[in-house]
Amino acid sequence: MTPTPPPAAAPPRRGLPWLSLALTAALAAGTLRARHRLAALPVLPAADPGDPAAPGPGAAGAWRMVCAPGVEPDIGTYLAASAYAEREGLRVLDLLPADLPAEHALGLLRLLDPPGHRHDPLGPGRSAGHAVLVERDLLARAGVAEEHRPQRHELLELVRTLKEYAPDATGLAVAPGLRCGPPRRDPDRAAELRAQGLPPRPLALAQAAGLCLLAGAAARQGRWGALAAGLYWLQPYAVLGGSGGPVRPADLARATAARPGRALAAAVRTFRGAGSRPRTAEDTARRERYRAELALGTDRFLEDRRPDCPWCGSERLAVRVQVPDLLQGKPGRFTLERCGDCGHTFQNPRLTPQGLDFYYRDFYDGTGGEGAGALFGRLGDSYRARAEMLRPYADSPGSWLDVGTGHGHFCVAARGVWPGTRFDGLDMGDGVRQAERRGWIARGFQGQFPEFADKLAGCYEVVSMYHYLEHTRDPLAELDAAATVLAPGGLLAIELPDPESRMAGLLGPLWLPWFQPQHQHLVPARGLREALADRGFTVLAEEHGPAHQGNDFVGAVALATTWLAPDPNSPWAAPAPPLRRLARRAVRAGALPCFAVAAALDGARTAAARRADGGNAYRMLARKDTP
Repeated sequence: MTPTPPPAAAPPRRGLPWLSLALTAALAAGTLRARHRLAALPVLPAADPGDPAAPGPGAAGAWRMVCAPGVEPDIGTYLAASAYAEREGLRVLDLLPADLPAEHALGLLRLLDPPGHRHDPLGPGRSAGHAVLVERDLLARAGVAEEHRPQRHELLELVRTLKEYAPDATGLAVAPGLRCGPPRRDPDRAAELRAQGLPPRPLALAQAAGLCLLAGAAARQGRWGALAAGLYWLQPYAVLGGSGGPVRPADLARATAARPGRALAAAVRTFRGAGSRPRTAEDTARRERYRAELALGTDRFLEDRRPDCPWCGSERLAVRVQVPDLLQGKPGRFTLERCGDCGHTFQNPRLTPQGLDFYYRDFYDGTGGEGAGALFGRLGDSYRARAEMLRPYADSPGSWLDVGTGHGHFCVAARGVWPGTRFDGLDMGDGVRQAERRGWIARGFQGQFPEFADKLAGCYEVVSMYHYLEHTRDPLAELDAAATVLAPGGLLAIELPDPESRMAGLLGPLWLPWFQPQHQHLVPARGLREALADRGFTVLAEEHGPAHQGNDFVGAVALATTWLAPDPNSPWAAPAPPLRRLARRAVRAGALPCFAVAAALDGARTAAARRADGGNAYRMLARKDTP
């Protein structure tokens, strides 16, 4: 009997090429976004110097054209730009040459949203780095000499600074008569990225990794991979090709044909050109100062441990978390204890004033000032939501004091919600003076809030304390000061981390709102309500979900990275051998995919917090009752 042959094996099922599909979708979305932004770029009309509508010598003389080397605008471009700025109410106008190189134009369109550039007062100033028209008095107020002839990366940084002085009067336009300067050298790209507040080496690594993913998809996933690679290859022409566009790169054909090879070479050269910044005399002095302080030890920065709760006086205390400085990696270890009766969490033992000075230094200013400013500049939606909370309870407050204002970011954003309000600011740091110079606040007070209370008694209709009370040594005294400064019927707005958040227990010492060693007190909502009632306030509104800050998981990855791989170049760090530096780079590189996963988790966590009205922070609005 002939044996029955076994059934033929079914062909293996092939899954969807998810990598290629994801890359194609991302590239298609980026291409469409870039085309939309390109179409939104305003274009200067041609100017005729003999036109009676053109600005006369007096009006044009109010402007100064600052150009990169090799860029020489003609008189027609100058007059057209002056007329356009006058008509649009601009004080700073960045000019884009029509012959921008293709990759330069694509990079600018990735960073720049033309419609939102002017109307987002906290958005960073973006520039093509060739020429910018500036009001002379604004240039003087920003401390820039009129004869200054910056390099291209310096011009990029200058536009960022100028937008801070004209946050809602900075624009850009394509200048058809303007021509690019000489081609940049590749090492300059790292300096240009830094000037725009972007990290050169991580971006170069991300660019190289993206090219590797495209190559792998093209090699392993057939036509779908080829589609993704082809879309990347042809993207310059897909965005900038055709006739009639405002930007017409002369190198479009070459840039498109050689794009993958050029991109990989540029990433490699950018990475190599992004070496450590040369140490200056100021850096050396800062390092020596830290070395002298650390030689005396850090125990002297802590007071004696107190046996009772500073909020309610109970002695039922328990250690909640012990953590080193994961914000900057400075030496020291800190303990937060929780009261078993009122739930108040506080640093115990707490830092002395000298300790606070040591651990705050170079975080909001100095070496960390630029990073802190960039972070605060990305919180515009949160600032506006805080200001909107008052709408049901206030018509148009005339005076508002923002306590703990920092550099005044909240005030300049809230001005869009309450345009008729005068915003003043108070803070310990020099940032409050800078905010005053920029015009972000009308008046700045530098010092401790309780010290100004009697002087400002009854002067304000609104006082705000957003993520401020947790930094203070005595939050109850700060509430007393607010009660003094407010006029009868005035409003007090407060936002704080919520120590009762479930994420505090899940993430332990890696929960970002512990923020050690800066946060001295974490007050539960019920404790704040009682303290306000004791001081003659009526709570009008309380928000938890809307106050959530979507940074739990990203913050945990950032803190863990600092814990495992502290920056050896920080002025307080001990000299690191080459092997340790190599290990740090490995940890930092390994953290990049962790950040991507953490960002996705934070997105889901934020959506859940909004629905459940619970998150890692809360807001409270209270009215000072009329006696």
